[in-house]
Amino acid sequence: MADEAVQPLVVIGLGNPGRRYAHTRHNLGFLVIEELARQLDLSFKADSYLNSLIAKGKSGRWAVDLLLPQTFMNESGWTVRRYLDYYKMAAAQIIVVCDDTALKFGQLRIRSQGSSGGHNGLKSISMHLGTHEFIRLKMGVGSNEVGQPLADYVLSDFNSAETAVLDEFIKNGVAALKSLMTEPLTHVMNRVNIKLTL
Repeated sequence: MADEAVQPLVVIGLGNPGRRYAHTRHNLGFLVIEELARQLDLSFKADSYLNSLIAKGKSGRWAVDLLLPQTFMNESGWTVRRYLDYYKMAAAQIIVVCDDTALKFGQLRIRSQGSSGGHNGLKSISMHLGTHEFIRLKMGVGSNEVGQPLADYVLSDFNSAETAVLDEFIKNGVAALKSLMTEPLTHVMNRVNIKLTL
């Protein structure tokens, strides 16, 4: 395929930087992007201008950048906006991966647009981009059933039952992302959005 046919795509994982948050539910977006980088044999480098970790590579017809904002979740949109401005890209060229408490643990959901659903990372991106129209892969983490505040729940580590199947869940997320790079969006949505869990 000729080089001019290669199209730019940025896949963004949402999470919080630092060891304290590395294996919490709210960092599931980071974990999926890190596994995608591993499968594509890509390495992350720090970018101080974008306050982000970036891995650059190619997958099929896509020139893929993997982006892990280091701004903390609530300011993720700042990095995304600066990235798009710098590389002269549009919101239609991004895929955002994040956790979702409205979905059961292990469930995947792809949306081409929509509200933030209370997710502060999505809310920040929508605010900075001025649009809700960007693809997002939502990774279900379930809801707290013991009265724990939502913020504490998503910032806590996976429990033992979740940890046992976490690798499979992450790889399912990566498989969905790879499908989005090779198949029409509606086809992938129809297959992935079936209400099944691990």
